[in-house]
Formats: sequence, structure tokens, C-alpha cells
Amino acid sequence: MAGEPQKKQQQRHLSALVGHTNGLTKPASLAGGRSGAVASKKLIIKNFRERPTLPDNYTRETWQKLHEAVRAIQTSTSIKYNLEELYQAVENVCSYKASPTLYRQLRQVCEDHVKAQILLFREYPFITDSLDSVLSLKKINKCWQDHCRQMIMIRSIFLFLDRTYVLQNSMLPSIWDMGLELFRSHIISDKLVQTKTIDGILLLIERERNGEAVDRSLLRSLLSMLSDLQVYKDSFEPRFLEDTNRLYTAEGQRLMQEREVPEYLHHVNKRLEEEADRVVTYLDHSTQKPLIACVEKQLLGEHLTAILQKGLDNLLDENRIADLTQMCQLFSRVKGGQQLLLQYWSEYIKNFGTTIVVNPEKDKDMVQELLDFKDKVDHIIEVCFQKNEKCINLMKESFETFINKRPNKPAELIAKYVDSKLRAGNKEATDEELERILDKIMIIFRFIHGKDVFEAFYKKDLAKRLLVGKSASVDAEKSMLSKLKHECGAAFTSKLEGMFKDMELSKDIMVQFKQVHFNFRFTISEIFCDSERHEAQNLKGYSTQPYIPEYQGRKSHNICFGKKEFQVSLFQTLVFLMFNDGDEFSFEEIKMATGIEESELKRTLQSLACGKARVLNKSPRGKDVEDGDKFIFNADFKHKLFRIKINQIQMKETVEEQVSTTERVFQDRQYQIDAAIVRIMKMRKTLGHNLLVSELYNQLKFPVKPGDLKKRIESLIDREYMERDKDNPNQYHYVA
Repeated sequence: MAGEPQKKQQQRHLSALVGHTNGLTKPASLAGGRSGAVASKKLIIKNFRERPTLPDNYTRETWQKLHEAVRAIQTSTSIKYNLEELYQAVENVCSYKASPTLYRQLRQVCEDHVKAQILLFREYPFITDSLDSVLSLKKINKCWQDHCRQMIMIRSIFLFLDRTYVLQNSMLPSIWDMGLELFRSHIISDKLVQTKTIDGILLLIERERNGEAVDRSLLRSLLSMLSDLQVYKDSFEPRFLEDTNRLYTAEGQRLMQEREVPEYLHHVNKRLEEEADRVVTYLDHSTQKPLIACVEKQLLGEHLTAILQKGLDNLLDENRIADLTQMCQLFSRVKGGQQLLLQYWSEYIKNFGTTIVVNPEKDKDMVQELLDFKDKVDHIIEVCFQKNEKCINLMKESFETFINKRPNKPAELIAKYVDSKLRAGNKEATDEELERILDKIMIIFRFIHGKDVFEAFYKKDLAKRLLVGKSASVDAEKSMLSKLKHECGAAFTSKLEGMFKDMELSKDIMVQFKQVHFNFRFTISEIFCDSERHEAQNLKGYSTQPYIPEYQGRKSHNICFGKKEFQVSLFQTLVFLMFNDGDEFSFEEIKMATGIEESELKRTLQSLACGKARVLNKSPRGKDVEDGDKFIFNADFKHKLFRIKINQIQMKETVEEQVSTTERVFQDRQYQIDAAIVRIMKMRKTLGHNLLVSELYNQLKFPVKPGDLKKRIESLIDREYMERDKDNPNQYHYVA
């Protein structure tokens, strides 16, 4: 051994070291034996008696090879040695406690290389090249990419060192982290390099925001570098957000002056999408929240009121659903935006609704306009506000506010609108459509305070529809009653339901009807209906059927003329029976003989002489009945039906009748106020004025003014239902 060359001697020692199995070899006696031949033998594991030693210069020569390999990687030249051999060499060195030295040597060679790279960025072109920052960025990026590639290869060779010695020493950075630390310390922390890099990146982003095409992969690589080197958060992001804030502050102010609201909102949405895309494409994810918040604040938050004042009413007036939807979505992104939008939305509803309600010139179309407006608002809530609960509640409050700005009239007109839909001859809607209309009416009905006004007019119109047979559908009538009962309770509809019971009684009597003939042109039988207020003697002896006490006060009549039977009202009956005594009578003669009020008589004669079934002829001819007209019995009357119903002409509601109905409601309200005051005082015995008024507001179901309540209190004091306290005039006592 002593005579062998030193190199061969080292190789023999290394071979012995590498080939040794640390005692995990089979005994010689088992090496050539057959499988299972000696089953009773045990596997014997023995440790080395002595740990093999490395040649004196093994560590130095091994590092020389590793150093050459590292330099080859750093200079992008070919490596002389097999990578597996290099890996094994590192493992051998580490196994003999040379890891600290090896780590220091590796760090030093990497640091020397990185330090040399900084010289590339101090050259004349890099320093002065401000016209084309892309070249500078590409140079930095290439240096970074080369460094990453080199450190990956170096780490693969020194992996055993990384996974043993480095892992066991928490104070030491891993080989990869060491490479990052060196690049950060010697290159990116250099003031010139960092400034050029960040300025160049910001310039590219600015160009992209202005619509130019830029190298996004370059931006992605450089920003990833800054993030990996932990300078993104402190050095790049603050400047980026500052530039962003400055850009969108100026842009928001400029575009708010130049563009209409829909165009501006479209631009804002586009900007938000662009910035979100930048986060996905090349910015660090941590930048997303402050970046989007900056755009929202400068393009939206600073201009919320201006946007609403400038464009909301127009969008709502023109029903621009797509633009309204975008506005709702954008405003919901800004703190306080949705609340402010709902506030303006509520004001719009109140203002627009008020123009419908308070203008008497629009009374004819008020209810239909309210229904159309409600449909429009509901569609906006569903599509634009996504059925937001706050929005729905605010809409209800707004409708209730404006619809009661004009007391009583909306309630009256809603009742008349229902009458127009339930009256016979209404061909506008099928049964299903009519049901939907009634449902919509009920929604509007819920908003009105004076429901007693609605009840009064609805009751009057229902009576007319039933009495003259002008109801379009009994099912629709009962459906409406059911809706009112569900909304207001049984007490609200009890009188209305009574009308239908009376009509059913009338039909029952028709079954009992027996025709009696007289030696007259017309003969009469009685049936019964709640509307007729005349006594039996008004028929002046013409009644031919025994009076039925259980139906007292409910009379209408069937008239027989030859082989025809007419179903007519009491007034029509009185006129018919006059022609038993003659063929021709003037208007004045009929008026004097029957005693019917003039307007009612004209409607009655109009139904008999100007309608489809003309039992009488009028002279002169015409659709209207005037003073001096003459009426002649029509002996040539013909009709294909045996039983003919002559409908009374429905008189339009007069101003006097309308006023009378309204006054009757007000009178009923006074009785309700009096009853409520007495009920409260009887229970409380003694009560102050303010508390009494508060209790009344809670109990009364219709709007009332404090002055009206004060008048009713004074009236009850005068009538000795209650009295004032002698020492305190604002205190009341109940008088038993």
C-alpha cells in the first residue's frame, strides 16, 4: 500500500467506504445456501468495531469537485462530473461532520457570484436607459430567472446537506432561502436596481391602464420576484396603491363631468373588472382588497350623491333595468352606498306617487296609474335589488306615505275601480286576469288609511250591481269579499255579505212564484229584494199575490204581457201598470201619477223606451228622456225570449251622492271616536289628555286630526260622559 500512488490509495479507501454496508451483510455460510435450507439459523447484525476513516485530503478534494460543479452551473457550462456522484460526495462529507464547513463554502461561492452580478446593473446603458424601461426590466428578469435556475440545480446536488444539517439548525436558512437572501441583499436591495425595477413595473401598469398592450408575463415574473424576495409589501405595494389612488381620483372627477351616469357606471364596472384581472394575472393576491377598495372609493364612494342626483330619476323614469341593476350592484360594494341609494329610491317613489294622487285632473286614471307604478316598482325590486328586504319595506312605507297625502279620495277611487272591473260588460279580462287584478287592487288597498271610506263606496256600488243585475260574476264578487274579509276582518264585510244573502232569498222566492193573470195588458207578481224601499200600497192596488210577511220590505216584480214575462224593478212596474188605463202618456202625466223623483223616472223610462227591449215607444225618438216627451204602448212588441229582464239604466254617481256618501263616513267616524273615548275612560277612570289621545290613535283604524279628537272630547264633556279635573284642566274623569 505504501508504494502505491497517493491517488490510487485514496480511491481504494473511498471504495471501501462507499461499498461498506455497516455490518448489514449476510454471514458467509448463508451466502451460497439454498433458500430455506437452514431454517434454524438467525440473521446476525454486527456493528463496525472501528469507524472507517477518510483520507486526509478527501474533504478538500471533494469540495474542489463540488466547487467546479457550482461554478459550471453559474456560468452555464457543462459539468464534468455525474450528478449522482456529486450528490454521493456531499452525503459522504456530511456523514463525517464536515457539514458546517461545506455550508459555509457553498454560501461563499454563491455570494461571490451574486455580488458579481450587481456590476451588470451599474453599466452605462442600464443607468441612462429611461426611454425604454422594458429593456431594463428584461435584464433584471433574466438575472433573476438565471439565479433561480442555478439555485434549483445547486440545491439538487446539496440536497443531503439541506435535509440534514440545515434542517437541524433552525437559525440557518435553507439553500433556496439562502439564495433568495443573497439576491435580495446584493441586488434587489440596491437602490438603483430597486428604483429602476419598481418604476418600470409601475410604468408598464400605467400603460396597460391607458389601453396599451404590455408584456404581462414579464410583469408576472418580476412581481413574483419581489414577492419571493419579501420586498413587494414594503417597497412596491405602497407606491402602486398611491399611483392607483392618484389616477382614479383624477379620472373620477373628470368623467363625472363628461359622461352621463349610465356610461360612467359602465366605465367604473370595467375598471373594477380590469383591476381584478390584474390581481389574477400578475399582482400578489394580498393586493386585491386594498386595490379594489381604492377604485371603489375614488370612482364610487366620492361621487355617490352626485351620481344619484344626476341620474337616478332618469333611469327610473325610463325604466332602464340593466343600468339600474348595475347601479345597485356597484353601490352595494361601497360602505353606505346601498343605504343612500335606498334613501333616494324611497324619495323617488314618494315624489312620483304624489304626482299621481294629489292632482285632481288625474282622478280618472289614478288607480290604474298606481297599479302600473306598483308593477314597475315590483319589477325593479325583483330584478335590480334582488328582492332586498330593506328595499321592500321601504317601498311599502313610501307607498303608504304618498297615497295618504290626499285623504279619502284614493279609497273612494279604488272602490270605483273595483266596481268598473266587477260590472257586467267588462270584456277586458278573463276570470284569471280579473283575479290577478283584484289581487293587485288589494295590495294598493292595504296602503290606504281611510278604509271606511272604501267600504262606504264599495257597499253602494255593490248594491247597484246586484240590484240591476250588472255584476259580471258572482264568483268574482265573492272572491273580492273573501279578500276584504281576510284583510280587514269579518266585521268589515258583514253588511256586504248580507246583500248576497238577500239576493239568494230573492232567488228562493222566484221558485215560489206563481203567475196570476188579470184582464189587463200587464199583470204582476211579487218577489223580494233588499233595495226596494217602497211600501206595497205604492202599487196602487195592482198587486195580485198574497203578501208574505217573512220577506217584508224586499220587493221587485214580474210583469206578464200576453205570452211574455218581464222581470222589472218597482219603478218600472209602476210605469207598466199605468198603460193598463191608456195607450199614451206624457212624461209629466207619468211623473204625477207615479210620484217617482224626476231623475229616477227618466232613467226608468229610458230603460223601457230606449233600450233593447222597447215595450214603450218614445216621441220624439232619442236616447235621452226630456220634459214633454210622450210614451206610447208598443202593441207590436216582439222578442225571441219568453222571460225578459229589463235592466234599469245605471245612473252615474252625482256630486251630491258622492258628498253624501263621504259625509256619512265622517258621521260614522264621529260615533266611533265617541265610543272609543268612552270605552277608554270607562276602563281607566282618570286619564290625562295626551295619554287619552295616544290611546285613541292606537285604537282608531282611520286617520284623525288632533283637533277632531278635541272636539269629540268637548262634546262628551258637554253631554256629561266625562268631566275635567277641577285643579288640572288637562285631566279627565269618567262620569259613571
